[in-house]
Amino acid sequence: MPILSTVVDGVLRLVAIVATLLVVAGFALFARDQMSHASHQQVTYLAHPGPNQEHARESRHSSLRETVDDANDTLLKPFAGVTTAHNEWVRRGIPTLLALLVYGLGLGFLARYLRVRS
Repeated sequence: MPILSTVVDGVLRLVAIVATLLVVAGFALFARDQMSHASHQQVTYLAHPGPNQEHARESRHSSLRETVDDANDTLLKPFAGVTTAHNEWVRRGIPTLLALLVYGLGLGFLARYLRVRS
């Protein structure tokens, strides 16, 4: 049984690290876009809300960037409804912080707990 818990510990730790890196990368890329294209992005957002905004985002980004954005969107989806603020930084920042707490600290704690328990 100790070998199984060691394997589970390693997998949980890897998932925690990858999820945390994706969330941080997604937020960093979001922040960079906000700083460099703030007015253009607002015009695009107002002109093309919803699915059209996703299509516009896909046309501006490389496939690697879009893969990171899609993974980040998936990881943040459980926390997306937490805030209804009008400020895009708040709408993106609070779910990002919650995701870091759950994926980074939560899964990391669970992995350490399994290692100590075995």
